[in-house]
Amino acid sequence: MEPAFNMGSIKWNVTARDGDARAGVLRTRRSVIETPVFMPVGTQGTVKGVRFEWLEEELDARIILGNTYHLWIRPGTEVIRSLGGLHKFSTWDRSLLTDSGGFQVFSLSDLRKIGEEGVEFRSHLDGSKLFMSPEISMEIQSALGAEIVMAFDECPPGDIGKTATSESLELTLRWAARSKARFEELQDSGSDTGYLDCGGEEAGVLSGKQALFGIVQGAGFVDLRAESLERTTEIGFDGYAIGGLSVGEEKGVMYEVLEEIAPKMPSDAPRYLMGVGTPEDIVEAVRNGVDMFDCVLPTRNGRTGGAFTSVGDLNIRNAKFAFDESPLDENCRCSVCRRYSRAYLRHLYNTKEMLAPILISHHNLSFYLVLMKDIREAIGTGTFSEFRDKFLSLRSGTPD
Repeated sequence: MEPAFNMGSIKWNVTARDGDARAGVLRTRRSVIETPVFMPVGTQGTVKGVRFEWLEEELDARIILGNTYHLWIRPGTEVIRSLGGLHKFSTWDRSLLTDSGGFQVFSLSDLRKIGEEGVEFRSHLDGSKLFMSPEISMEIQSALGAEIVMAFDECPPGDIGKTATSESLELTLRWAARSKARFEELQDSGSDTGYLDCGGEEAGVLSGKQALFGIVQGAGFVDLRAESLERTTEIGFDGYAIGGLSVGEEKGVMYEVLEEIAPKMPSDAPRYLMGVGTPEDIVEAVRNGVDMFDCVLPTRNGRTGGAFTSVGDLNIRNAKFAFDESPLDENCRCSVCRRYSRAYLRHLYNTKEMLAPILISHHNLSFYLVLMKDIREAIGTGTFSEFRDKFLSLRSGTPD
């Protein structure tokens, strides 16, 4: 086990390496999180269709993600602040990571105007005019009270060209510095700052303050990514994320960026790949040294009948499952696969029963979280390369 790095707000250490892949332990004031870790996405303060009891008791998720933009829009910062922060409001008492709102602003490309101070845009709900800046993002995330918060960044589309990407990168770096300055003011003032009386399992070991992660941008340009990494590291954060991938670029571009950039990220801090991705993407990113992931795919696909399995993906709507008594995945031991058949799940989906997306989403999250456990074990035993080859072979439908 390598030395632990205590940032005050989080404690991080690497427990095993296999090539560039690494397993570790991330401690926050509320959770002990084994990495590599997948964080289920709880956009509106809930993981869609999956009760917290299931996430805690069966799936053992130690950390989930909340969305700054959506929670700011509804129910609003003041509501959540007055009710004690997002943990108390939602009853999720394990760790939270909140994104900065930058990606949601990026997705509102037809409704926004970007300037030096921040972004002016219109609400996707009612068209009202809103403004987000690095300072406002930090204030919202302070009120939400997540253990880990993200610097406010601009997420450029992957096809805007190198000159425009470079300009966007410069803006993200200036916003990163402003994010850190406001973040530190909020932490030092004790205003909100994540509700220090959390009483979590690491209370008393850590400061109780929030951690701030910086974001590396640069689209598919490896030289810009390297510059972004160097300059973001110079600003100094508790952890570092790769943003702006899987936003329309070719898969090969994403893998090239990961191979070139991820192993060069600070080794004494967690590395987070934002919004990615498929099981195959995660395995490839782990191979390059990434520790943390989030993605909406498990629940988004679950809502449309899509299930992840150890031998590839399936869509439960397919007629061939009408008489199929087997579970979604013969190799899965989740409560859905132990009880329900493909035929029954197809019936639920085709009759528009709300239970169908709930059950398939549950299975998909189990698949992802068990995958991470298997990855950690493979790294620990020095067999990650063999695990990767077998996993990718089975998932592609071409087993040995």
